[in-house]
Amino acid sequence: MAKWLLVDGFNLAYRCFYAVPELTRSDGFPTGALHGWVKSLWRLADQEKPVATLVFFDLGGSQDRLALHAEYKAQRAEMPEPLRQQIAPIKEFTRAMGLVGIEREGIESDDLLASQAVALAREGHEVLIVSADKDFAQVVDEHIKLLLPPPTANPKLGWRVLDAAGVTEKFGVPPAQIADYLALVGDTADNIPGLMGVGPKTAAKWLAEFGGLEGVIAHAEALKPERFQAAVRTDADRLRMNLKLTTLNLGLPTVAATPTQVQAGELYRLLGEMEMRSALAEARTRYEQPELF
Repeated sequence: MAKWLLVDGFNLAYRCFYAVPELTRSDGFPTGALHGWVKSLWRLADQEKPVATLVFFDLGGSQDRLALHAEYKAQRAEMPEPLRQQIAPIKEFTRAMGLVGIEREGIESDDLLASQAVALAREGHEVLIVSADKDFAQVVDEHIKLLLPPPTANPKLGWRVLDAAGVTEKFGVPPAQIADYLALVGDTADNIPGLMGVGPKTAAKWLAEFGGLEGVIAHAEALKPERFQAAVRTDADRLRMNLKLTTLNLGLPTVAATPTQVQAGELYRLLGEMEMRSALAEARTRYEQPELF
């Protein structure tokens, strides 16, 4: 079947914002993230040659998770103003580049993306999830892999594919246990506190022995080190809530698996409006002489 790229929009936008030097239009409007966005998506298209790319954006909070845990993601700083100004243009560029932008009010984009990935994989497609978010490791299988962006500290590593074996090597547990693992160790990015003192190695050891979070809770009296036995019994309900927070919702509606066409004229207009001259020149070459790419 076909290869699809599913992009975690804000994850990539933040990386573009911090990776590209501060660039502005002549009137001072910031354009650094826009430059990085266009270049990154072109690079991924050249490298992976997908049949289509879907880009997922958050639109409002995750109402289900906030109902469970009012402090969910509450610690996150406000988006930097220069990046916030570029989000609407990023979405315009996305559509003009022939990429599908997906967002739903009150539903976290991670759930939308994961649902789409699983649906495409079920149809036999190959799916690459473009994100550094460890939550997506739970849906990795023979058809779904993660495409990790270059680390900020070592960009020469380039984009790296993480398959099921890579997930196990990286976290110490297979994809099926990632949500349980995060419930135990916590997830600071989402403001989910784990069990005090439990680190990756201890969590992985327990899950290998007892199969999942419920198994860990059921065998609290047998846990090693012994100091955690009382803590697991006391925090059992909170750990179960954690698992609901860390488990991606895979039952959401998906979009039709139909590629869309580049709106070259609109893209040229947007690039010109943002005074992105080098990107405009490349766009004209890409879409008027595609054989070069």
